[in-house]
Amino acid sequence: MLGTSYNYTMETPDTFVLVGIPGLQSSHLWLAISLSAMYTIALLGNTLIMTVIWMDSSLQEPMYCFLCVLAAVDIVMASSVVPKMVSIFCSRDSSISFNGCFTQMYFVHSATAVESGLLLAMAFDRYVAICKPLHYKRILTLRVMLLMSVIVTIRAVIAMTPLSWMMSHLPFCGSNVVLHSYCEHIAVAKLACADPLPSNLYSLIGSSIIVGSDVAFIAVSYVLILRAVFGLSSKSAQVKALSTCGSHVVVMALFYLPGMVSICVSWQGQDIVSLHTQVLLADLYLVIPPTLNPIIYGMRTKQIRERIWSLLMRCFFGHSNLSS
Repeated sequence: MLGTSYNYTMETPDTFVLVGIPGLQSSHLWLAISLSAMYTIALLGNTLIMTVIWMDSSLQEPMYCFLCVLAAVDIVMASSVVPKMVSIFCSRDSSISFNGCFTQMYFVHSATAVESGLLLAMAFDRYVAICKPLHYKRILTLRVMLLMSVIVTIRAVIAMTPLSWMMSHLPFCGSNVVLHSYCEHIAVAKLACADPLPSNLYSLIGSSIIVGSDVAFIAVSYVLILRAVFGLSSKSAQVKALSTCGSHVVVMALFYLPGMVSICVSWQGQDIVSLHTQVLLADLYLVIPPTLNPIIYGMRTKQIRERIWSLLMRCFFGHSNLSS
């Protein structure tokens, strides 16, 4: 559709050209404005969450520490793609260096893998808090929490490094135009002169193992949580126990459901789902969770909401209406 209007190169390109959202060029300015607003909210919201948890000793518990790490990962995830997207949509600066493209790809995949692992760690935290409340502080110590975070990060690095290596060593001797808003793996792989099947299979199998195992363990955690909750004799105790999981469930839904929809749509092909719909869904998958996660936790978690309000009052009016 767009290939005939672009030049082709006969050797590995120094740069790739990111088209943005093919077919929606007329809406690029509005998309740039929307993405800029969402990115600003993501930066401010996640930074505020991190600041409040870091400054308030009463919030330095495993659940909030995991949330602090999640906020940092969300900033990395959004920052790896949104500034370049806005540049493409607003100023038409669509070129990205060869190394920059694969660096962006690496950070996107690694951030999503880390976030999936953190959601599993947070599910385990809720399981211990509800099913084994008397042993909570003994099981989830600061050392255990840090170890879980490190393992999740190492897992993402080990899993994603071979993919980036395989992709960067593919020969690119044809078009350097990526029909996407960022260096998405499949979109870049289609430009290779060699068969990208090994890297595609590695990506599919690797992501299926990581996300599949995380979702399976999360499901087991919540089955045990629900069994424990409905075993409580008091209705109010049941509601209170379930409410502590509400924010986590909403955040999981925001992360996994759009991702699954985006993957399913991309596998359907352009004959069934238009290319601009596929690209737009992939873009929103990386932007919506970092934007909404701090809002969800800020609105639904009383302790964080109160501390944020106290911090804002101190910043703008020089006093706090809440005790620490």
